[in-house]
Amino acid sequence: MSATLTPQAVQAEPLLLRDTIGGVCTLTLNRPRQYNALSGAMLAELQTALDGIAADTSIRVVVIAGQGTAFCAGHDLKEMRANPRKDFYDALFAQCSRFMLTIARLPQPVIARVHGIATAAGCQLVAACDLAVAADSAKFATSGINVGLFCSTPAVALSRNVPRKKAMEMLMTGEFIDAATAESFGLVNRVVPLDRLDAEVQRLAAAIIAKSPVAVATGKRMFYPQLEVGMEAAYAQAAEAMACNMMADDAGEGIDAFIAKRPPHWTGT
Repeated sequence: MSATLTPQAVQAEPLLLRDTIGGVCTLTLNRPRQYNALSGAMLAELQTALDGIAADTSIRVVVIAGQGTAFCAGHDLKEMRANPRKDFYDALFAQCSRFMLTIARLPQPVIARVHGIATAAGCQLVAACDLAVAADSAKFATSGINVGLFCSTPAVALSRNVPRKKAMEMLMTGEFIDAATAESFGLVNRVVPLDRLDAEVQRLAAAIIAKSPVAVATGKRMFYPQLEVGMEAAYAQAAEAMACNMMADDAGEGIDAFIAKRPPHWTGT
């Protein structure tokens, strides 16, 4: 952002940038001066965007990125301190939780494109995304504990991504971990140099787009619920999902193409 912009011009900048190319919709958090902190207005913009994307079959993959030097520094602490009321906090954290759950319920896979810092609810956002690609210079922390606030809502997503004791250490100390450590914990899928970050995100998105949209949506829809139940119930849910998937035209086409040793032609049905 140009240093010559007036305060009025800065305020006129959209909170969320959107760009769609070849079935990949990139949503870029656009509060670089605030390290892309998740204000109530930012969360509302994200929620509206995802609600619209859910019904758009032309979008196959969603990428969430950050403008400026950081991915996301978490909640807007200044906004929170300016509204020291329980009803405000209840509404804010409910709004944030709804957004994080929407990511899991979205038919399309969501990839976090992480550079700079991802702290507190920003780290939660990385964990809430289905996949994550990070620059090797990225850093992660659940740092609320440093200001007297345990990252309780980030803990929900974090503890479903990384081993329990690793999650507790991050939550209790607030210390940063580097990208290589985040990859070893399972918080991110891939780590690359910053100048290769966009290419790696696109490579991952392209690998998903090459697959049947029916199979991808089916897989995402069954994946998260089965994690929350016992093994017997998980197998029952998975078997039902697989049987329904087999009834799709794409499954028949994919199997026929495999047998005939030809590329499949997906119809999305």
